[in-house]
Amino acid sequence: MMVRSFVSSVVNNPIATDVREFLASCRTLIDAELDRLIPKESESPQRVHSAIRWSVFAGGKRFRPALLIAVGQTFGAPPDHLLRTACALELIHTYSLIHDDLPSMDDDDLRRGRATCHVKFDEATAILAGDALQALAFQTIAEDEKLAPDLRVKLISEVARASGVPEGMVAGQALDLEAESRTVDGDELETIHHRKTGALIRAAARCGAMIPNANEDELEAITAYATNLGLLFQITDDLLDVTATVEDLGKTPGKDARAQKATFPALYGIEATRAQLKSVHTAARSALERIEGETQLLQSIADFILQRQV
Repeated sequence: MMVRSFVSSVVNNPIATDVREFLASCRTLIDAELDRLIPKESESPQRVHSAIRWSVFAGGKRFRPALLIAVGQTFGAPPDHLLRTACALELIHTYSLIHDDLPSMDDDDLRRGRATCHVKFDEATAILAGDALQALAFQTIAEDEKLAPDLRVKLISEVARASGVPEGMVAGQALDLEAESRTVDGDELETIHHRKTGALIRAAARCGAMIPNANEDELEAITAYATNLGLLFQITDDLLDVTATVEDLGKTPGKDARAQKATFPALYGIEATRAQLKSVHTAARSALERIEGETQLLQSIADFILQRQV
């Protein structure tokens, strides 16, 4: 009952138009549930569990699970029906960060303001921690007894498609690596971003709509909103990599340029990229006009991403 009461207090807040307050509340909620779902460091294999907890509880914003909760709230989902799928999205996201930081990928030493998983532990442990998080994400949805079995299958399928290939996160990461040190055009760049970052954000929003059984028109509108939201999120990341400090980011800035990554600032320049941000933000908000009912929270989330500094 305590969890249900806490969920209700977060997502039924009289529309939390202060999006920072909403995101902070969701972060508290998600962290409590993740702590329950993830094995303790004292359990064997202890080193892998320590590495998992080091990475999961490193201070992430929990944006993807918060988006799922916000969309679910918009369509009237029972609050405690959203929690485990929201956590599953964060588990997938954290696994992707652990693997993305590996020497064979982006080779980064800093994540969320502290040592990356393979630096703190070792490369093999980091790989296993990522593998375990991916498996736990699907287990978390599969064992959610608050949801009907057929809905669980649909959610697992949605998250799996967004995580893998040919149009999910892994595909985007592969295309991103292939694009290093070569010139890409705007269409290629958007394809990379839609898959590498956008796919999981889109899945979070779609799952939030699927749980309360949104109709096809509503799901289509949410998909358009989240597709633009994912692009908006990645373009701001591209800009921050150029303009922010290591203290702001909690990770090493300027790495995209040094690795000759395909980014919006590299292709278009800073000012044109800022113009692109405004255009994508407008498209995200316009998609919400197709939804009957209150969408202020979702509009505020798009505004927050446009304006974010870290």
